[in-house]
Amino acid sequence: MTAWVRGRVQGVGFRWFTRARALGVGGLNGFVSNLEDGRVQVVAEGQRRDCDALLDWLRTGDTPGRVDGVTEIWSAPRGGYPPFEIR
Repeated sequence: MTAWVRGRVQGVGFRWFTRARALGVGGLNGFVSNLEDGRVQVVAEGQRRDCDALLDWLRTGDTPGRVDGVTEIWSAPRGGYPPFEIR
């Protein structure tokens, strides 16, 4: 799953909290990174239920900053990602 998070999500600890949540869900590999346009990109691979749990958290508003919207796409896992990290 790749998700793009819009809103006030840079400079507020969003990536750190996203990594902590992904590690808390467990079983997810991937990364979270800031994009030049102000969005945050989240790439997660693992069981569908685990990816859904992370995606639900991104949308709940229980995040640092302010999330105005989340867009995601699903694709077949490619593998090769490390345990969840911040880039």
